[in-house]
Amino acid sequence: MQNREAAASLFLALVLLLGTPLSAKAGPLRDVIELHRAQRAETTTDAAAAAGPVAGVRLLRDRPYGDHPRQRFDIYQPDRPLQGAPILLMVHGGGWSRGDKAMSAAVDNKVARWVPQGVILVSTNYRLQPDAAPVEQARDVARALAAVQKVAAGWGGDGSRVVLMGHSAGAHLVSLLAAAPELAEEVGARPWLGTVALDSAGFDVETIMLAKHARLYDTAFGKDRDYWRQASPLHRLRVAGVPLLAVCSTQRPDKPCMQAQSFADKARGLGMVVEVLGQPLSHRDINQSLGLTSAYTTAVESFLGRLDPAFQRVLTADPLRR
Repeated sequence: MQNREAAASLFLALVLLLGTPLSAKAGPLRDVIELHRAQRAETTTDAAAAAGPVAGVRLLRDRPYGDHPRQRFDIYQPDRPLQGAPILLMVHGGGWSRGDKAMSAAVDNKVARWVPQGVILVSTNYRLQPDAAPVEQARDVARALAAVQKVAAGWGGDGSRVVLMGHSAGAHLVSLLAAAPELAEEVGARPWLGTVALDSAGFDVETIMLAKHARLYDTAFGKDRDYWRQASPLHRLRVAGVPLLAVCSTQRPDKPCMQAQSFADKARGLGMVVEVLGQPLSHRDINQSLGLTSAYTTAVESFLGRLDPAFQRVLTADPLRR
């Protein structure tokens, strides 16, 4: 089996390296290659730290919310006095086994656009596998949320005005908390304003595991079907939670928008506000380009503005940027 997988990987690498044209009849092969690219992008850590200081932004690094070295977050805040500022809590991706709060794709453009406007952005780490499985990672995110809510006033923020945002594996974790807020309540977190999931393909973990899937899902979720359901936002959803925006790539062959729509359909039946925003962007670009001037960024800002007047005020403060 290992030899066959190695041969297949070598063939895919040769196709990509040599630029072999794929005819219209090669659809299945093209899908395999594109899925391989998406999986590689999802599990490759951009280790570069955020690109230097941003004018008007103050950075407080590595503030602890627990005893483990990974239970730390960075705070990006405007370099001016604040009172009652809204807060974005950003959760990085990396296949549940890698990644970092200072990854350029996770923070640079978001910080540059929103923090000078008056938003506090907190980028958090969480324990990775094998130290913690996904459900416990979600609890780590909830612990970070509880800590932010507790100390936000000291930064000039408002702990009742927090939005959870995550990409990839991080999007799965924030979606799991949105579907199962009891996980957050168990560690002392209070309700938050809303959730933004950036290209999660993990709304329905059970369906993923029962179909052909990437190895990273086996590493993350194992073989226990009960655990698949415990870690699945779709299956954990029982009551209406806070509003959620599911951004999804329409370019990925594993069709994350279909999972997002299934979650939205169930949530709406419970009276929960869920919006699905498909974008013709790669998995990485959905994260990295958010904050650049675009219709996509404006759509996310519109969702944030509908959550609370504080977001609406700061995100529309500079009309020249629209």
